[in-house]
Amino acid sequence: MTADATQSRAGIAAGALPVSTRAGYGVGDFAVNLFFQSALLFLLFFYTDVAGIAAATAASIFLVARVVDAVTDPVMGVIADRTRTRWGRFRPYVLAGGPLLAVMGVATFTSPDLSPEGKVLYAYVTYILFGIAYTVVSIPYSSLTSALTEDSHERTVLSTYRMAFAMLGGLLVAAMTTPLVAAFGGGADGFQMTMVVYGLLACLLLAITFFTTRERKFAHEDVPGVAQIVRALKAGGWPLALLIFAFWMGMMAFTVRSAAIIYYFIYNVGQEDLVPVFMVSVAVFNFIGIIIVPAFGKRLGKRATYLLGAFGGCLSGVALYFTPTDQIAMIFIVSCIGAIMFAGPTVMAWSMLPDAVDYAELRSGVRADGAIYAATSFFQKMAMAVGGAGAALILSFTGYVPNVAQAPEALGGILFMVALGPVVLFVLGAIAMLFYTLTDEKFSEVSTALAEQRAARLDV
Repeated sequence: MTADATQSRAGIAAGALPVSTRAGYGVGDFAVNLFFQSALLFLLFFYTDVAGIAAATAASIFLVARVVDAVTDPVMGVIADRTRTRWGRFRPYVLAGGPLLAVMGVATFTSPDLSPEGKVLYAYVTYILFGIAYTVVSIPYSSLTSALTEDSHERTVLSTYRMAFAMLGGLLVAAMTTPLVAAFGGGADGFQMTMVVYGLLACLLLAITFFTTRERKFAHEDVPGVAQIVRALKAGGWPLALLIFAFWMGMMAFTVRSAAIIYYFIYNVGQEDLVPVFMVSVAVFNFIGIIIVPAFGKRLGKRATYLLGAFGGCLSGVALYFTPTDQIAMIFIVSCIGAIMFAGPTVMAWSMLPDAVDYAELRSGVRADGAIYAATSFFQKMAMAVGGAGAALILSFTGYVPNVAQAPEALGGILFMVALGPVVLFVLGAIAMLFYTLTDEKFSEVSTALAEQRAARLDV
């Protein structure tokens, strides 16, 4: 084995990354979440109450866009895995994709002066292109976790930084979107200019991620063929499949609830001014949860921490369902407790995914970060589509009519989306994680075997 090879592998396995690298990586998710959270929290409302698009039509827009992702996500994963540049495999896409994401984010929250049919067509096109732009940035960005370090605990720390900054991005969106929309004149123009502000900030932050991170490299790193990448994806086996399913259920729950919150406070609670206050409160407590989760993960293990957080979060959802809408303080308390608890599944899932990448590499001999993160991203987007479409269809089926007092059926549908619906989905994800076998002890064995396998490849 060469000295360079030894140094290369040692660099990857080294323990703690510099704080500048952790924070630089984290701000990338702040940037991505400026648009991710905007779409999650406000796009359905923008379509139904600003652009005047029927809820059922909005549901079809969400679903059709994800059909496109069925092609673009795996393609982007393969492209990233086969990319070799002086800046690494993934970082160039983070930098170059920022402006594309910003432009399409602005376009998606634009309502041009067109006929009703023209507005629907415009919404289809822009949301599909927004999804493609998001793919170009998010898949390489997510893949960076396993490219920066192979230390399992350090991946948890990186995921914590990432989720913390993601929550800060969500906090900014929750706190500032409605005030900025109002400051820019309200309506379609207000949303458009707000996205311009978010787009400029996102480009700056993604550039910071590019310049503050460095991908670790092995001395011998072939460009994998498509067949090899597919083999690596299959090699992930049940651990990867169960983890992706848990991601899917969690994101669907989050999407349904997030889409319904603004309707809940406008129509069920009757206090629209509480929307930003509530969103900020939940984001702050979720941020607190993200900070404390790594300590639990190190002590209890990743799977146990995931399950503990999911259980506590589900209890809060049930409690919210039975909380009267005039009990504002209790609504906030129950929701904030849930936000702390749900940080467990969020951080642990992202920390477990790089471990699954290593497991697949051990079984296949091929490293396919991009393909595995692409598969995860695809199912996350499917969850967003099904969750968003499901929320829109529930509104449609329960007789929701924009900008008027709602019938009891519509109010019941909104309450279900905010409380019990997400609980059911999270329970399904937690059941899957009960059968997840890549525990911390098992991963320690995988890590040792993988190091030996890599050393053997380098000696050849």
